[in-house]
Amino acid sequence: MKILVTGAAGFIGYHLCEKLLKKGYEVVGLDNVNDYYDINLKYARLKQLGISQSDAEIFHKKCSGTIYGDKFSFVRMNLEDREALPLLFKEEKIDRVCNLAAQAGVRYSIENPETYIDSNVVGYLNLLECCRHNKVKHLVYASSSSVYGLNEKIPFSTTDNVDHPISLYAATKKSNELMAHTYSHLFNIPTTGLRFFTVYGPWGRPDMALFLFTDAIANGKPIKVFNHGKMERDFTYVDDIVEGVVRTLTQSVEDRNLYKIYNIGNNNAVKLTDFIEAIENSMGQKAEKELMPMQPGDVERTWADVDDLIRDYDYQPNTSVADGVQNFVDWYKEYYKK
Repeated sequence: MKILVTGAAGFIGYHLCEKLLKKGYEVVGLDNVNDYYDINLKYARLKQLGISQSDAEIFHKKCSGTIYGDKFSFVRMNLEDREALPLLFKEEKIDRVCNLAAQAGVRYSIENPETYIDSNVVGYLNLLECCRHNKVKHLVYASSSSVYGLNEKIPFSTTDNVDHPISLYAATKKSNELMAHTYSHLFNIPTTGLRFFTVYGPWGRPDMALFLFTDAIANGKPIKVFNHGKMERDFTYVDDIVEGVVRTLTQSVEDRNLYKIYNIGNNNAVKLTDFIEAIENSMGQKAEKELMPMQPGDVERTWADVDDLIRDYDYQPNTSVADGVQNFVDWYKEYYKK
């Protein structure tokens, strides 16, 4: 089975590629390695997969890995490239696709809306067309808990109304779900949307709370605590997320509806203050807190109902926040030599 993973140089994409390769699957990684955050971190992730920076810097060059041999290859490419992406599908004969490539970040979408439409809508449509014309057996794609907007019903369920997004990022993720439904209906393509809930762990994104807080504490700077700390998140460790993605991606889809949506989270809302305390414990020092108001496009609380994913795929998130945060801090100290 040959699997295309888009966003392969990203946080979750890197971990997914590694997991699939260790399970013996053949993987093609794709990423445009944009500069939304430090590209050196992206190249460092690729290095863990055996891809050199000098190779990965060249657009449209198929790079072979030095760690997994011919089981892994990488191509730098924009998802919205309507000439290169169809050629890649034709040449590689992809069986299954996991789309993790997207312009991420709720707050960034307020200032840079065009970027989100290009990547998350135009690029996604291009990917759907490639799946359609190359008889891909299953498309799994990243949606987001942000689609729930200001939903007050807790925990969030996939049966809840998601017609009121409060950021453009959330709107693009909702559009992905609608587009997938259309292609499943018209062209009999099995599609599975996974609504991710606050993923964290080693190699995480520098714009996420765990990275920002850890980095600030390590450098003796105050941390910005939004909504005066009155926030709760369904923090989900990356290994638990990836295990759920692998199960949905690789198992048979013959006995299920062509179109499916699942929440994928830890099934537990954690107070932001408790999360910060876990970081402080792992760092061995207290944080200086700068209390801030709620940010535009943000929500106060998230909590995933994952009962259907447990039922259908035996999904079992089992990493505690204390253990997950400690693993991140250990990685951070080693990576940045602090």
